[in-house]
Amino acid sequence: MSRIVVDPVTRIEGHLRIEAQLDGGKLTDAWSSGTMFRGIEMILQGRDPREAWIWTQRICGVCTTVHSIASVRAVEDALGIEVPDNARIVRNLIAGSQMVQDHVIHFYHLHALDWVDVASALKADPAKTSQIAQSISDCSKSSTTYFRDVQRRVKAVVDSGQLSLFASGYWGHPAYNLPPELNLLAVAHYLEALEWQKDFIRMHAILGGKNPHPQSFLVGGMSTAMDPNEPAAVINPERIEVLRDLARSARRFVSDYYIPDVLAVAPYYKDWFSRGEGLGNFLSYGDYSSGDQRDPGTFLFPRGVVLGRDLTRVHPVDPAKITESVAHSWYEYAGGDAQPKHPSAGETNPKYTGPKPPFDHLDVDAKYSWLKAPRYDGQPMEVGPLARMVVGYAAGRKEIRDAVDGALKALNAPPSVLFSTLGRLAARALEAQIMANQLEGWVDQLAFNLEHGNTAIFNAARWDPGSWPASASGFGLHEAPRGSLGHWIEIDHKAIRNYQAVVPTTWNAGPRDAQGVRGAYEASLLNTPVADPNRPLEILRTVHSFDPCLACAVHMVDARGREYTIPRIS
Repeated sequence: MSRIVVDPVTRIEGHLRIEAQLDGGKLTDAWSSGTMFRGIEMILQGRDPREAWIWTQRICGVCTTVHSIASVRAVEDALGIEVPDNARIVRNLIAGSQMVQDHVIHFYHLHALDWVDVASALKADPAKTSQIAQSISDCSKSSTTYFRDVQRRVKAVVDSGQLSLFASGYWGHPAYNLPPELNLLAVAHYLEALEWQKDFIRMHAILGGKNPHPQSFLVGGMSTAMDPNEPAAVINPERIEVLRDLARSARRFVSDYYIPDVLAVAPYYKDWFSRGEGLGNFLSYGDYSSGDQRDPGTFLFPRGVVLGRDLTRVHPVDPAKITESVAHSWYEYAGGDAQPKHPSAGETNPKYTGPKPPFDHLDVDAKYSWLKAPRYDGQPMEVGPLARMVVGYAAGRKEIRDAVDGALKALNAPPSVLFSTLGRLAARALEAQIMANQLEGWVDQLAFNLEHGNTAIFNAARWDPGSWPASASGFGLHEAPRGSLGHWIEIDHKAIRNYQAVVPTTWNAGPRDAQGVRGAYEASLLNTPVADPNRPLEILRTVHSFDPCLACAVHMVDARGREYTIPRIS
């Protein structure tokens, strides 16, 4: 029996440490540790609620938009503010485009190298790669000459000795199964994805002013002007066409590259359809409304909970049942750490009690992570694209059923394969396809409203703090690319008294709770075979399938314990 430590886990956002127990060639236990301290909630105390989104957005530049949306929704919920239809549409476009771009980046640039042996691509026959490409997709870039040129570019990088992002891969690992020709195809599309995503995200620049961190959010709507009588109108017929072209480019890239590549790679790793299952409990807040954001019946992705892999029943979501435990987290609760707290009464009181660096192993019987342990009705949950597809499939949502059934038919696999490492990979691709197909419809809605003189995009009715009650509380829910995100706010005398964010990676990467129950990462690694303990590629495959974002789950630490005074905005 031996202990494997992966620290840091790379190709993610933030700092994550995985410790796992290896016995008989398989993992028999695992512990997930966030190794940075998160402090945004403390920074927000005493501030104007209307500026909370600006601060929370800085939690992460990769997840960029998601905290803004959850934050403005929390304040709007607390103050009873309804947003105009155009604000709903623009928010959907900003968040939806972020989701498609994020999923593409995850597959090609963060996760593909767990399955693709870049060095093997140098041995490929470009003509055979061309034949494979033309058999799986109508993509125009599929000639022998194209793939030969990519191969030369990769060889030039290798010959230079400056491998950059390809420097530390486990190339030649026995767990790589793809033939050289498919490795070459994947490397080529890795490069294509780099070019596509940097152009596509211009949608954020148009609707949000910039990327990362769009600047057009407001409590009560958006600042993206679309009134033709305003000289600074951002949304006009010309930009509508640009948005429409970008939406179409997303649909083409997902259909021509992303989906075919996933379906081409998966058959070579069929054993991973039964690995990485994890909890079997799935949570989705639901999101992307076609009307009233308060009505879950209008959501593109439905709201619900699936328990024990039971696809015959979807349980309703009650936000009052959400809690966070700090029994194994480097925080303390007033009144003791044994009892979890609802986010509305949550506390961010850091107290590090772990070993002094450098150290070999964490004391996993005590506190061992800067992440809290969220629970729904006392149970751990997996959130993310797989959770949304599972809940949508169980709910009978047609777009999701059709997409999932089509993929299962192509792979000749039953629905049970969804509950796996490769199931997460496939679910993310299918979700990208569903969202890419939706974007142009939202652009059309925006165009229709503009043509018919409906240009309202901001509701100023409650903007004046003089109209607010003495105290108020609310929460905002959002389905971010990585899963269910919630912000809770307590307002007292026009200022933030308490603020808590429960983010997707906290749900998935959180440690054990007071009862010793594992979180999603920890549970998903059990029984995973490891071919080479010195190169634990198999651990990375499952952990990366969740697309970790530790910057969202934890945020900053000063190793010397110094305190900083954050200046208030006057």
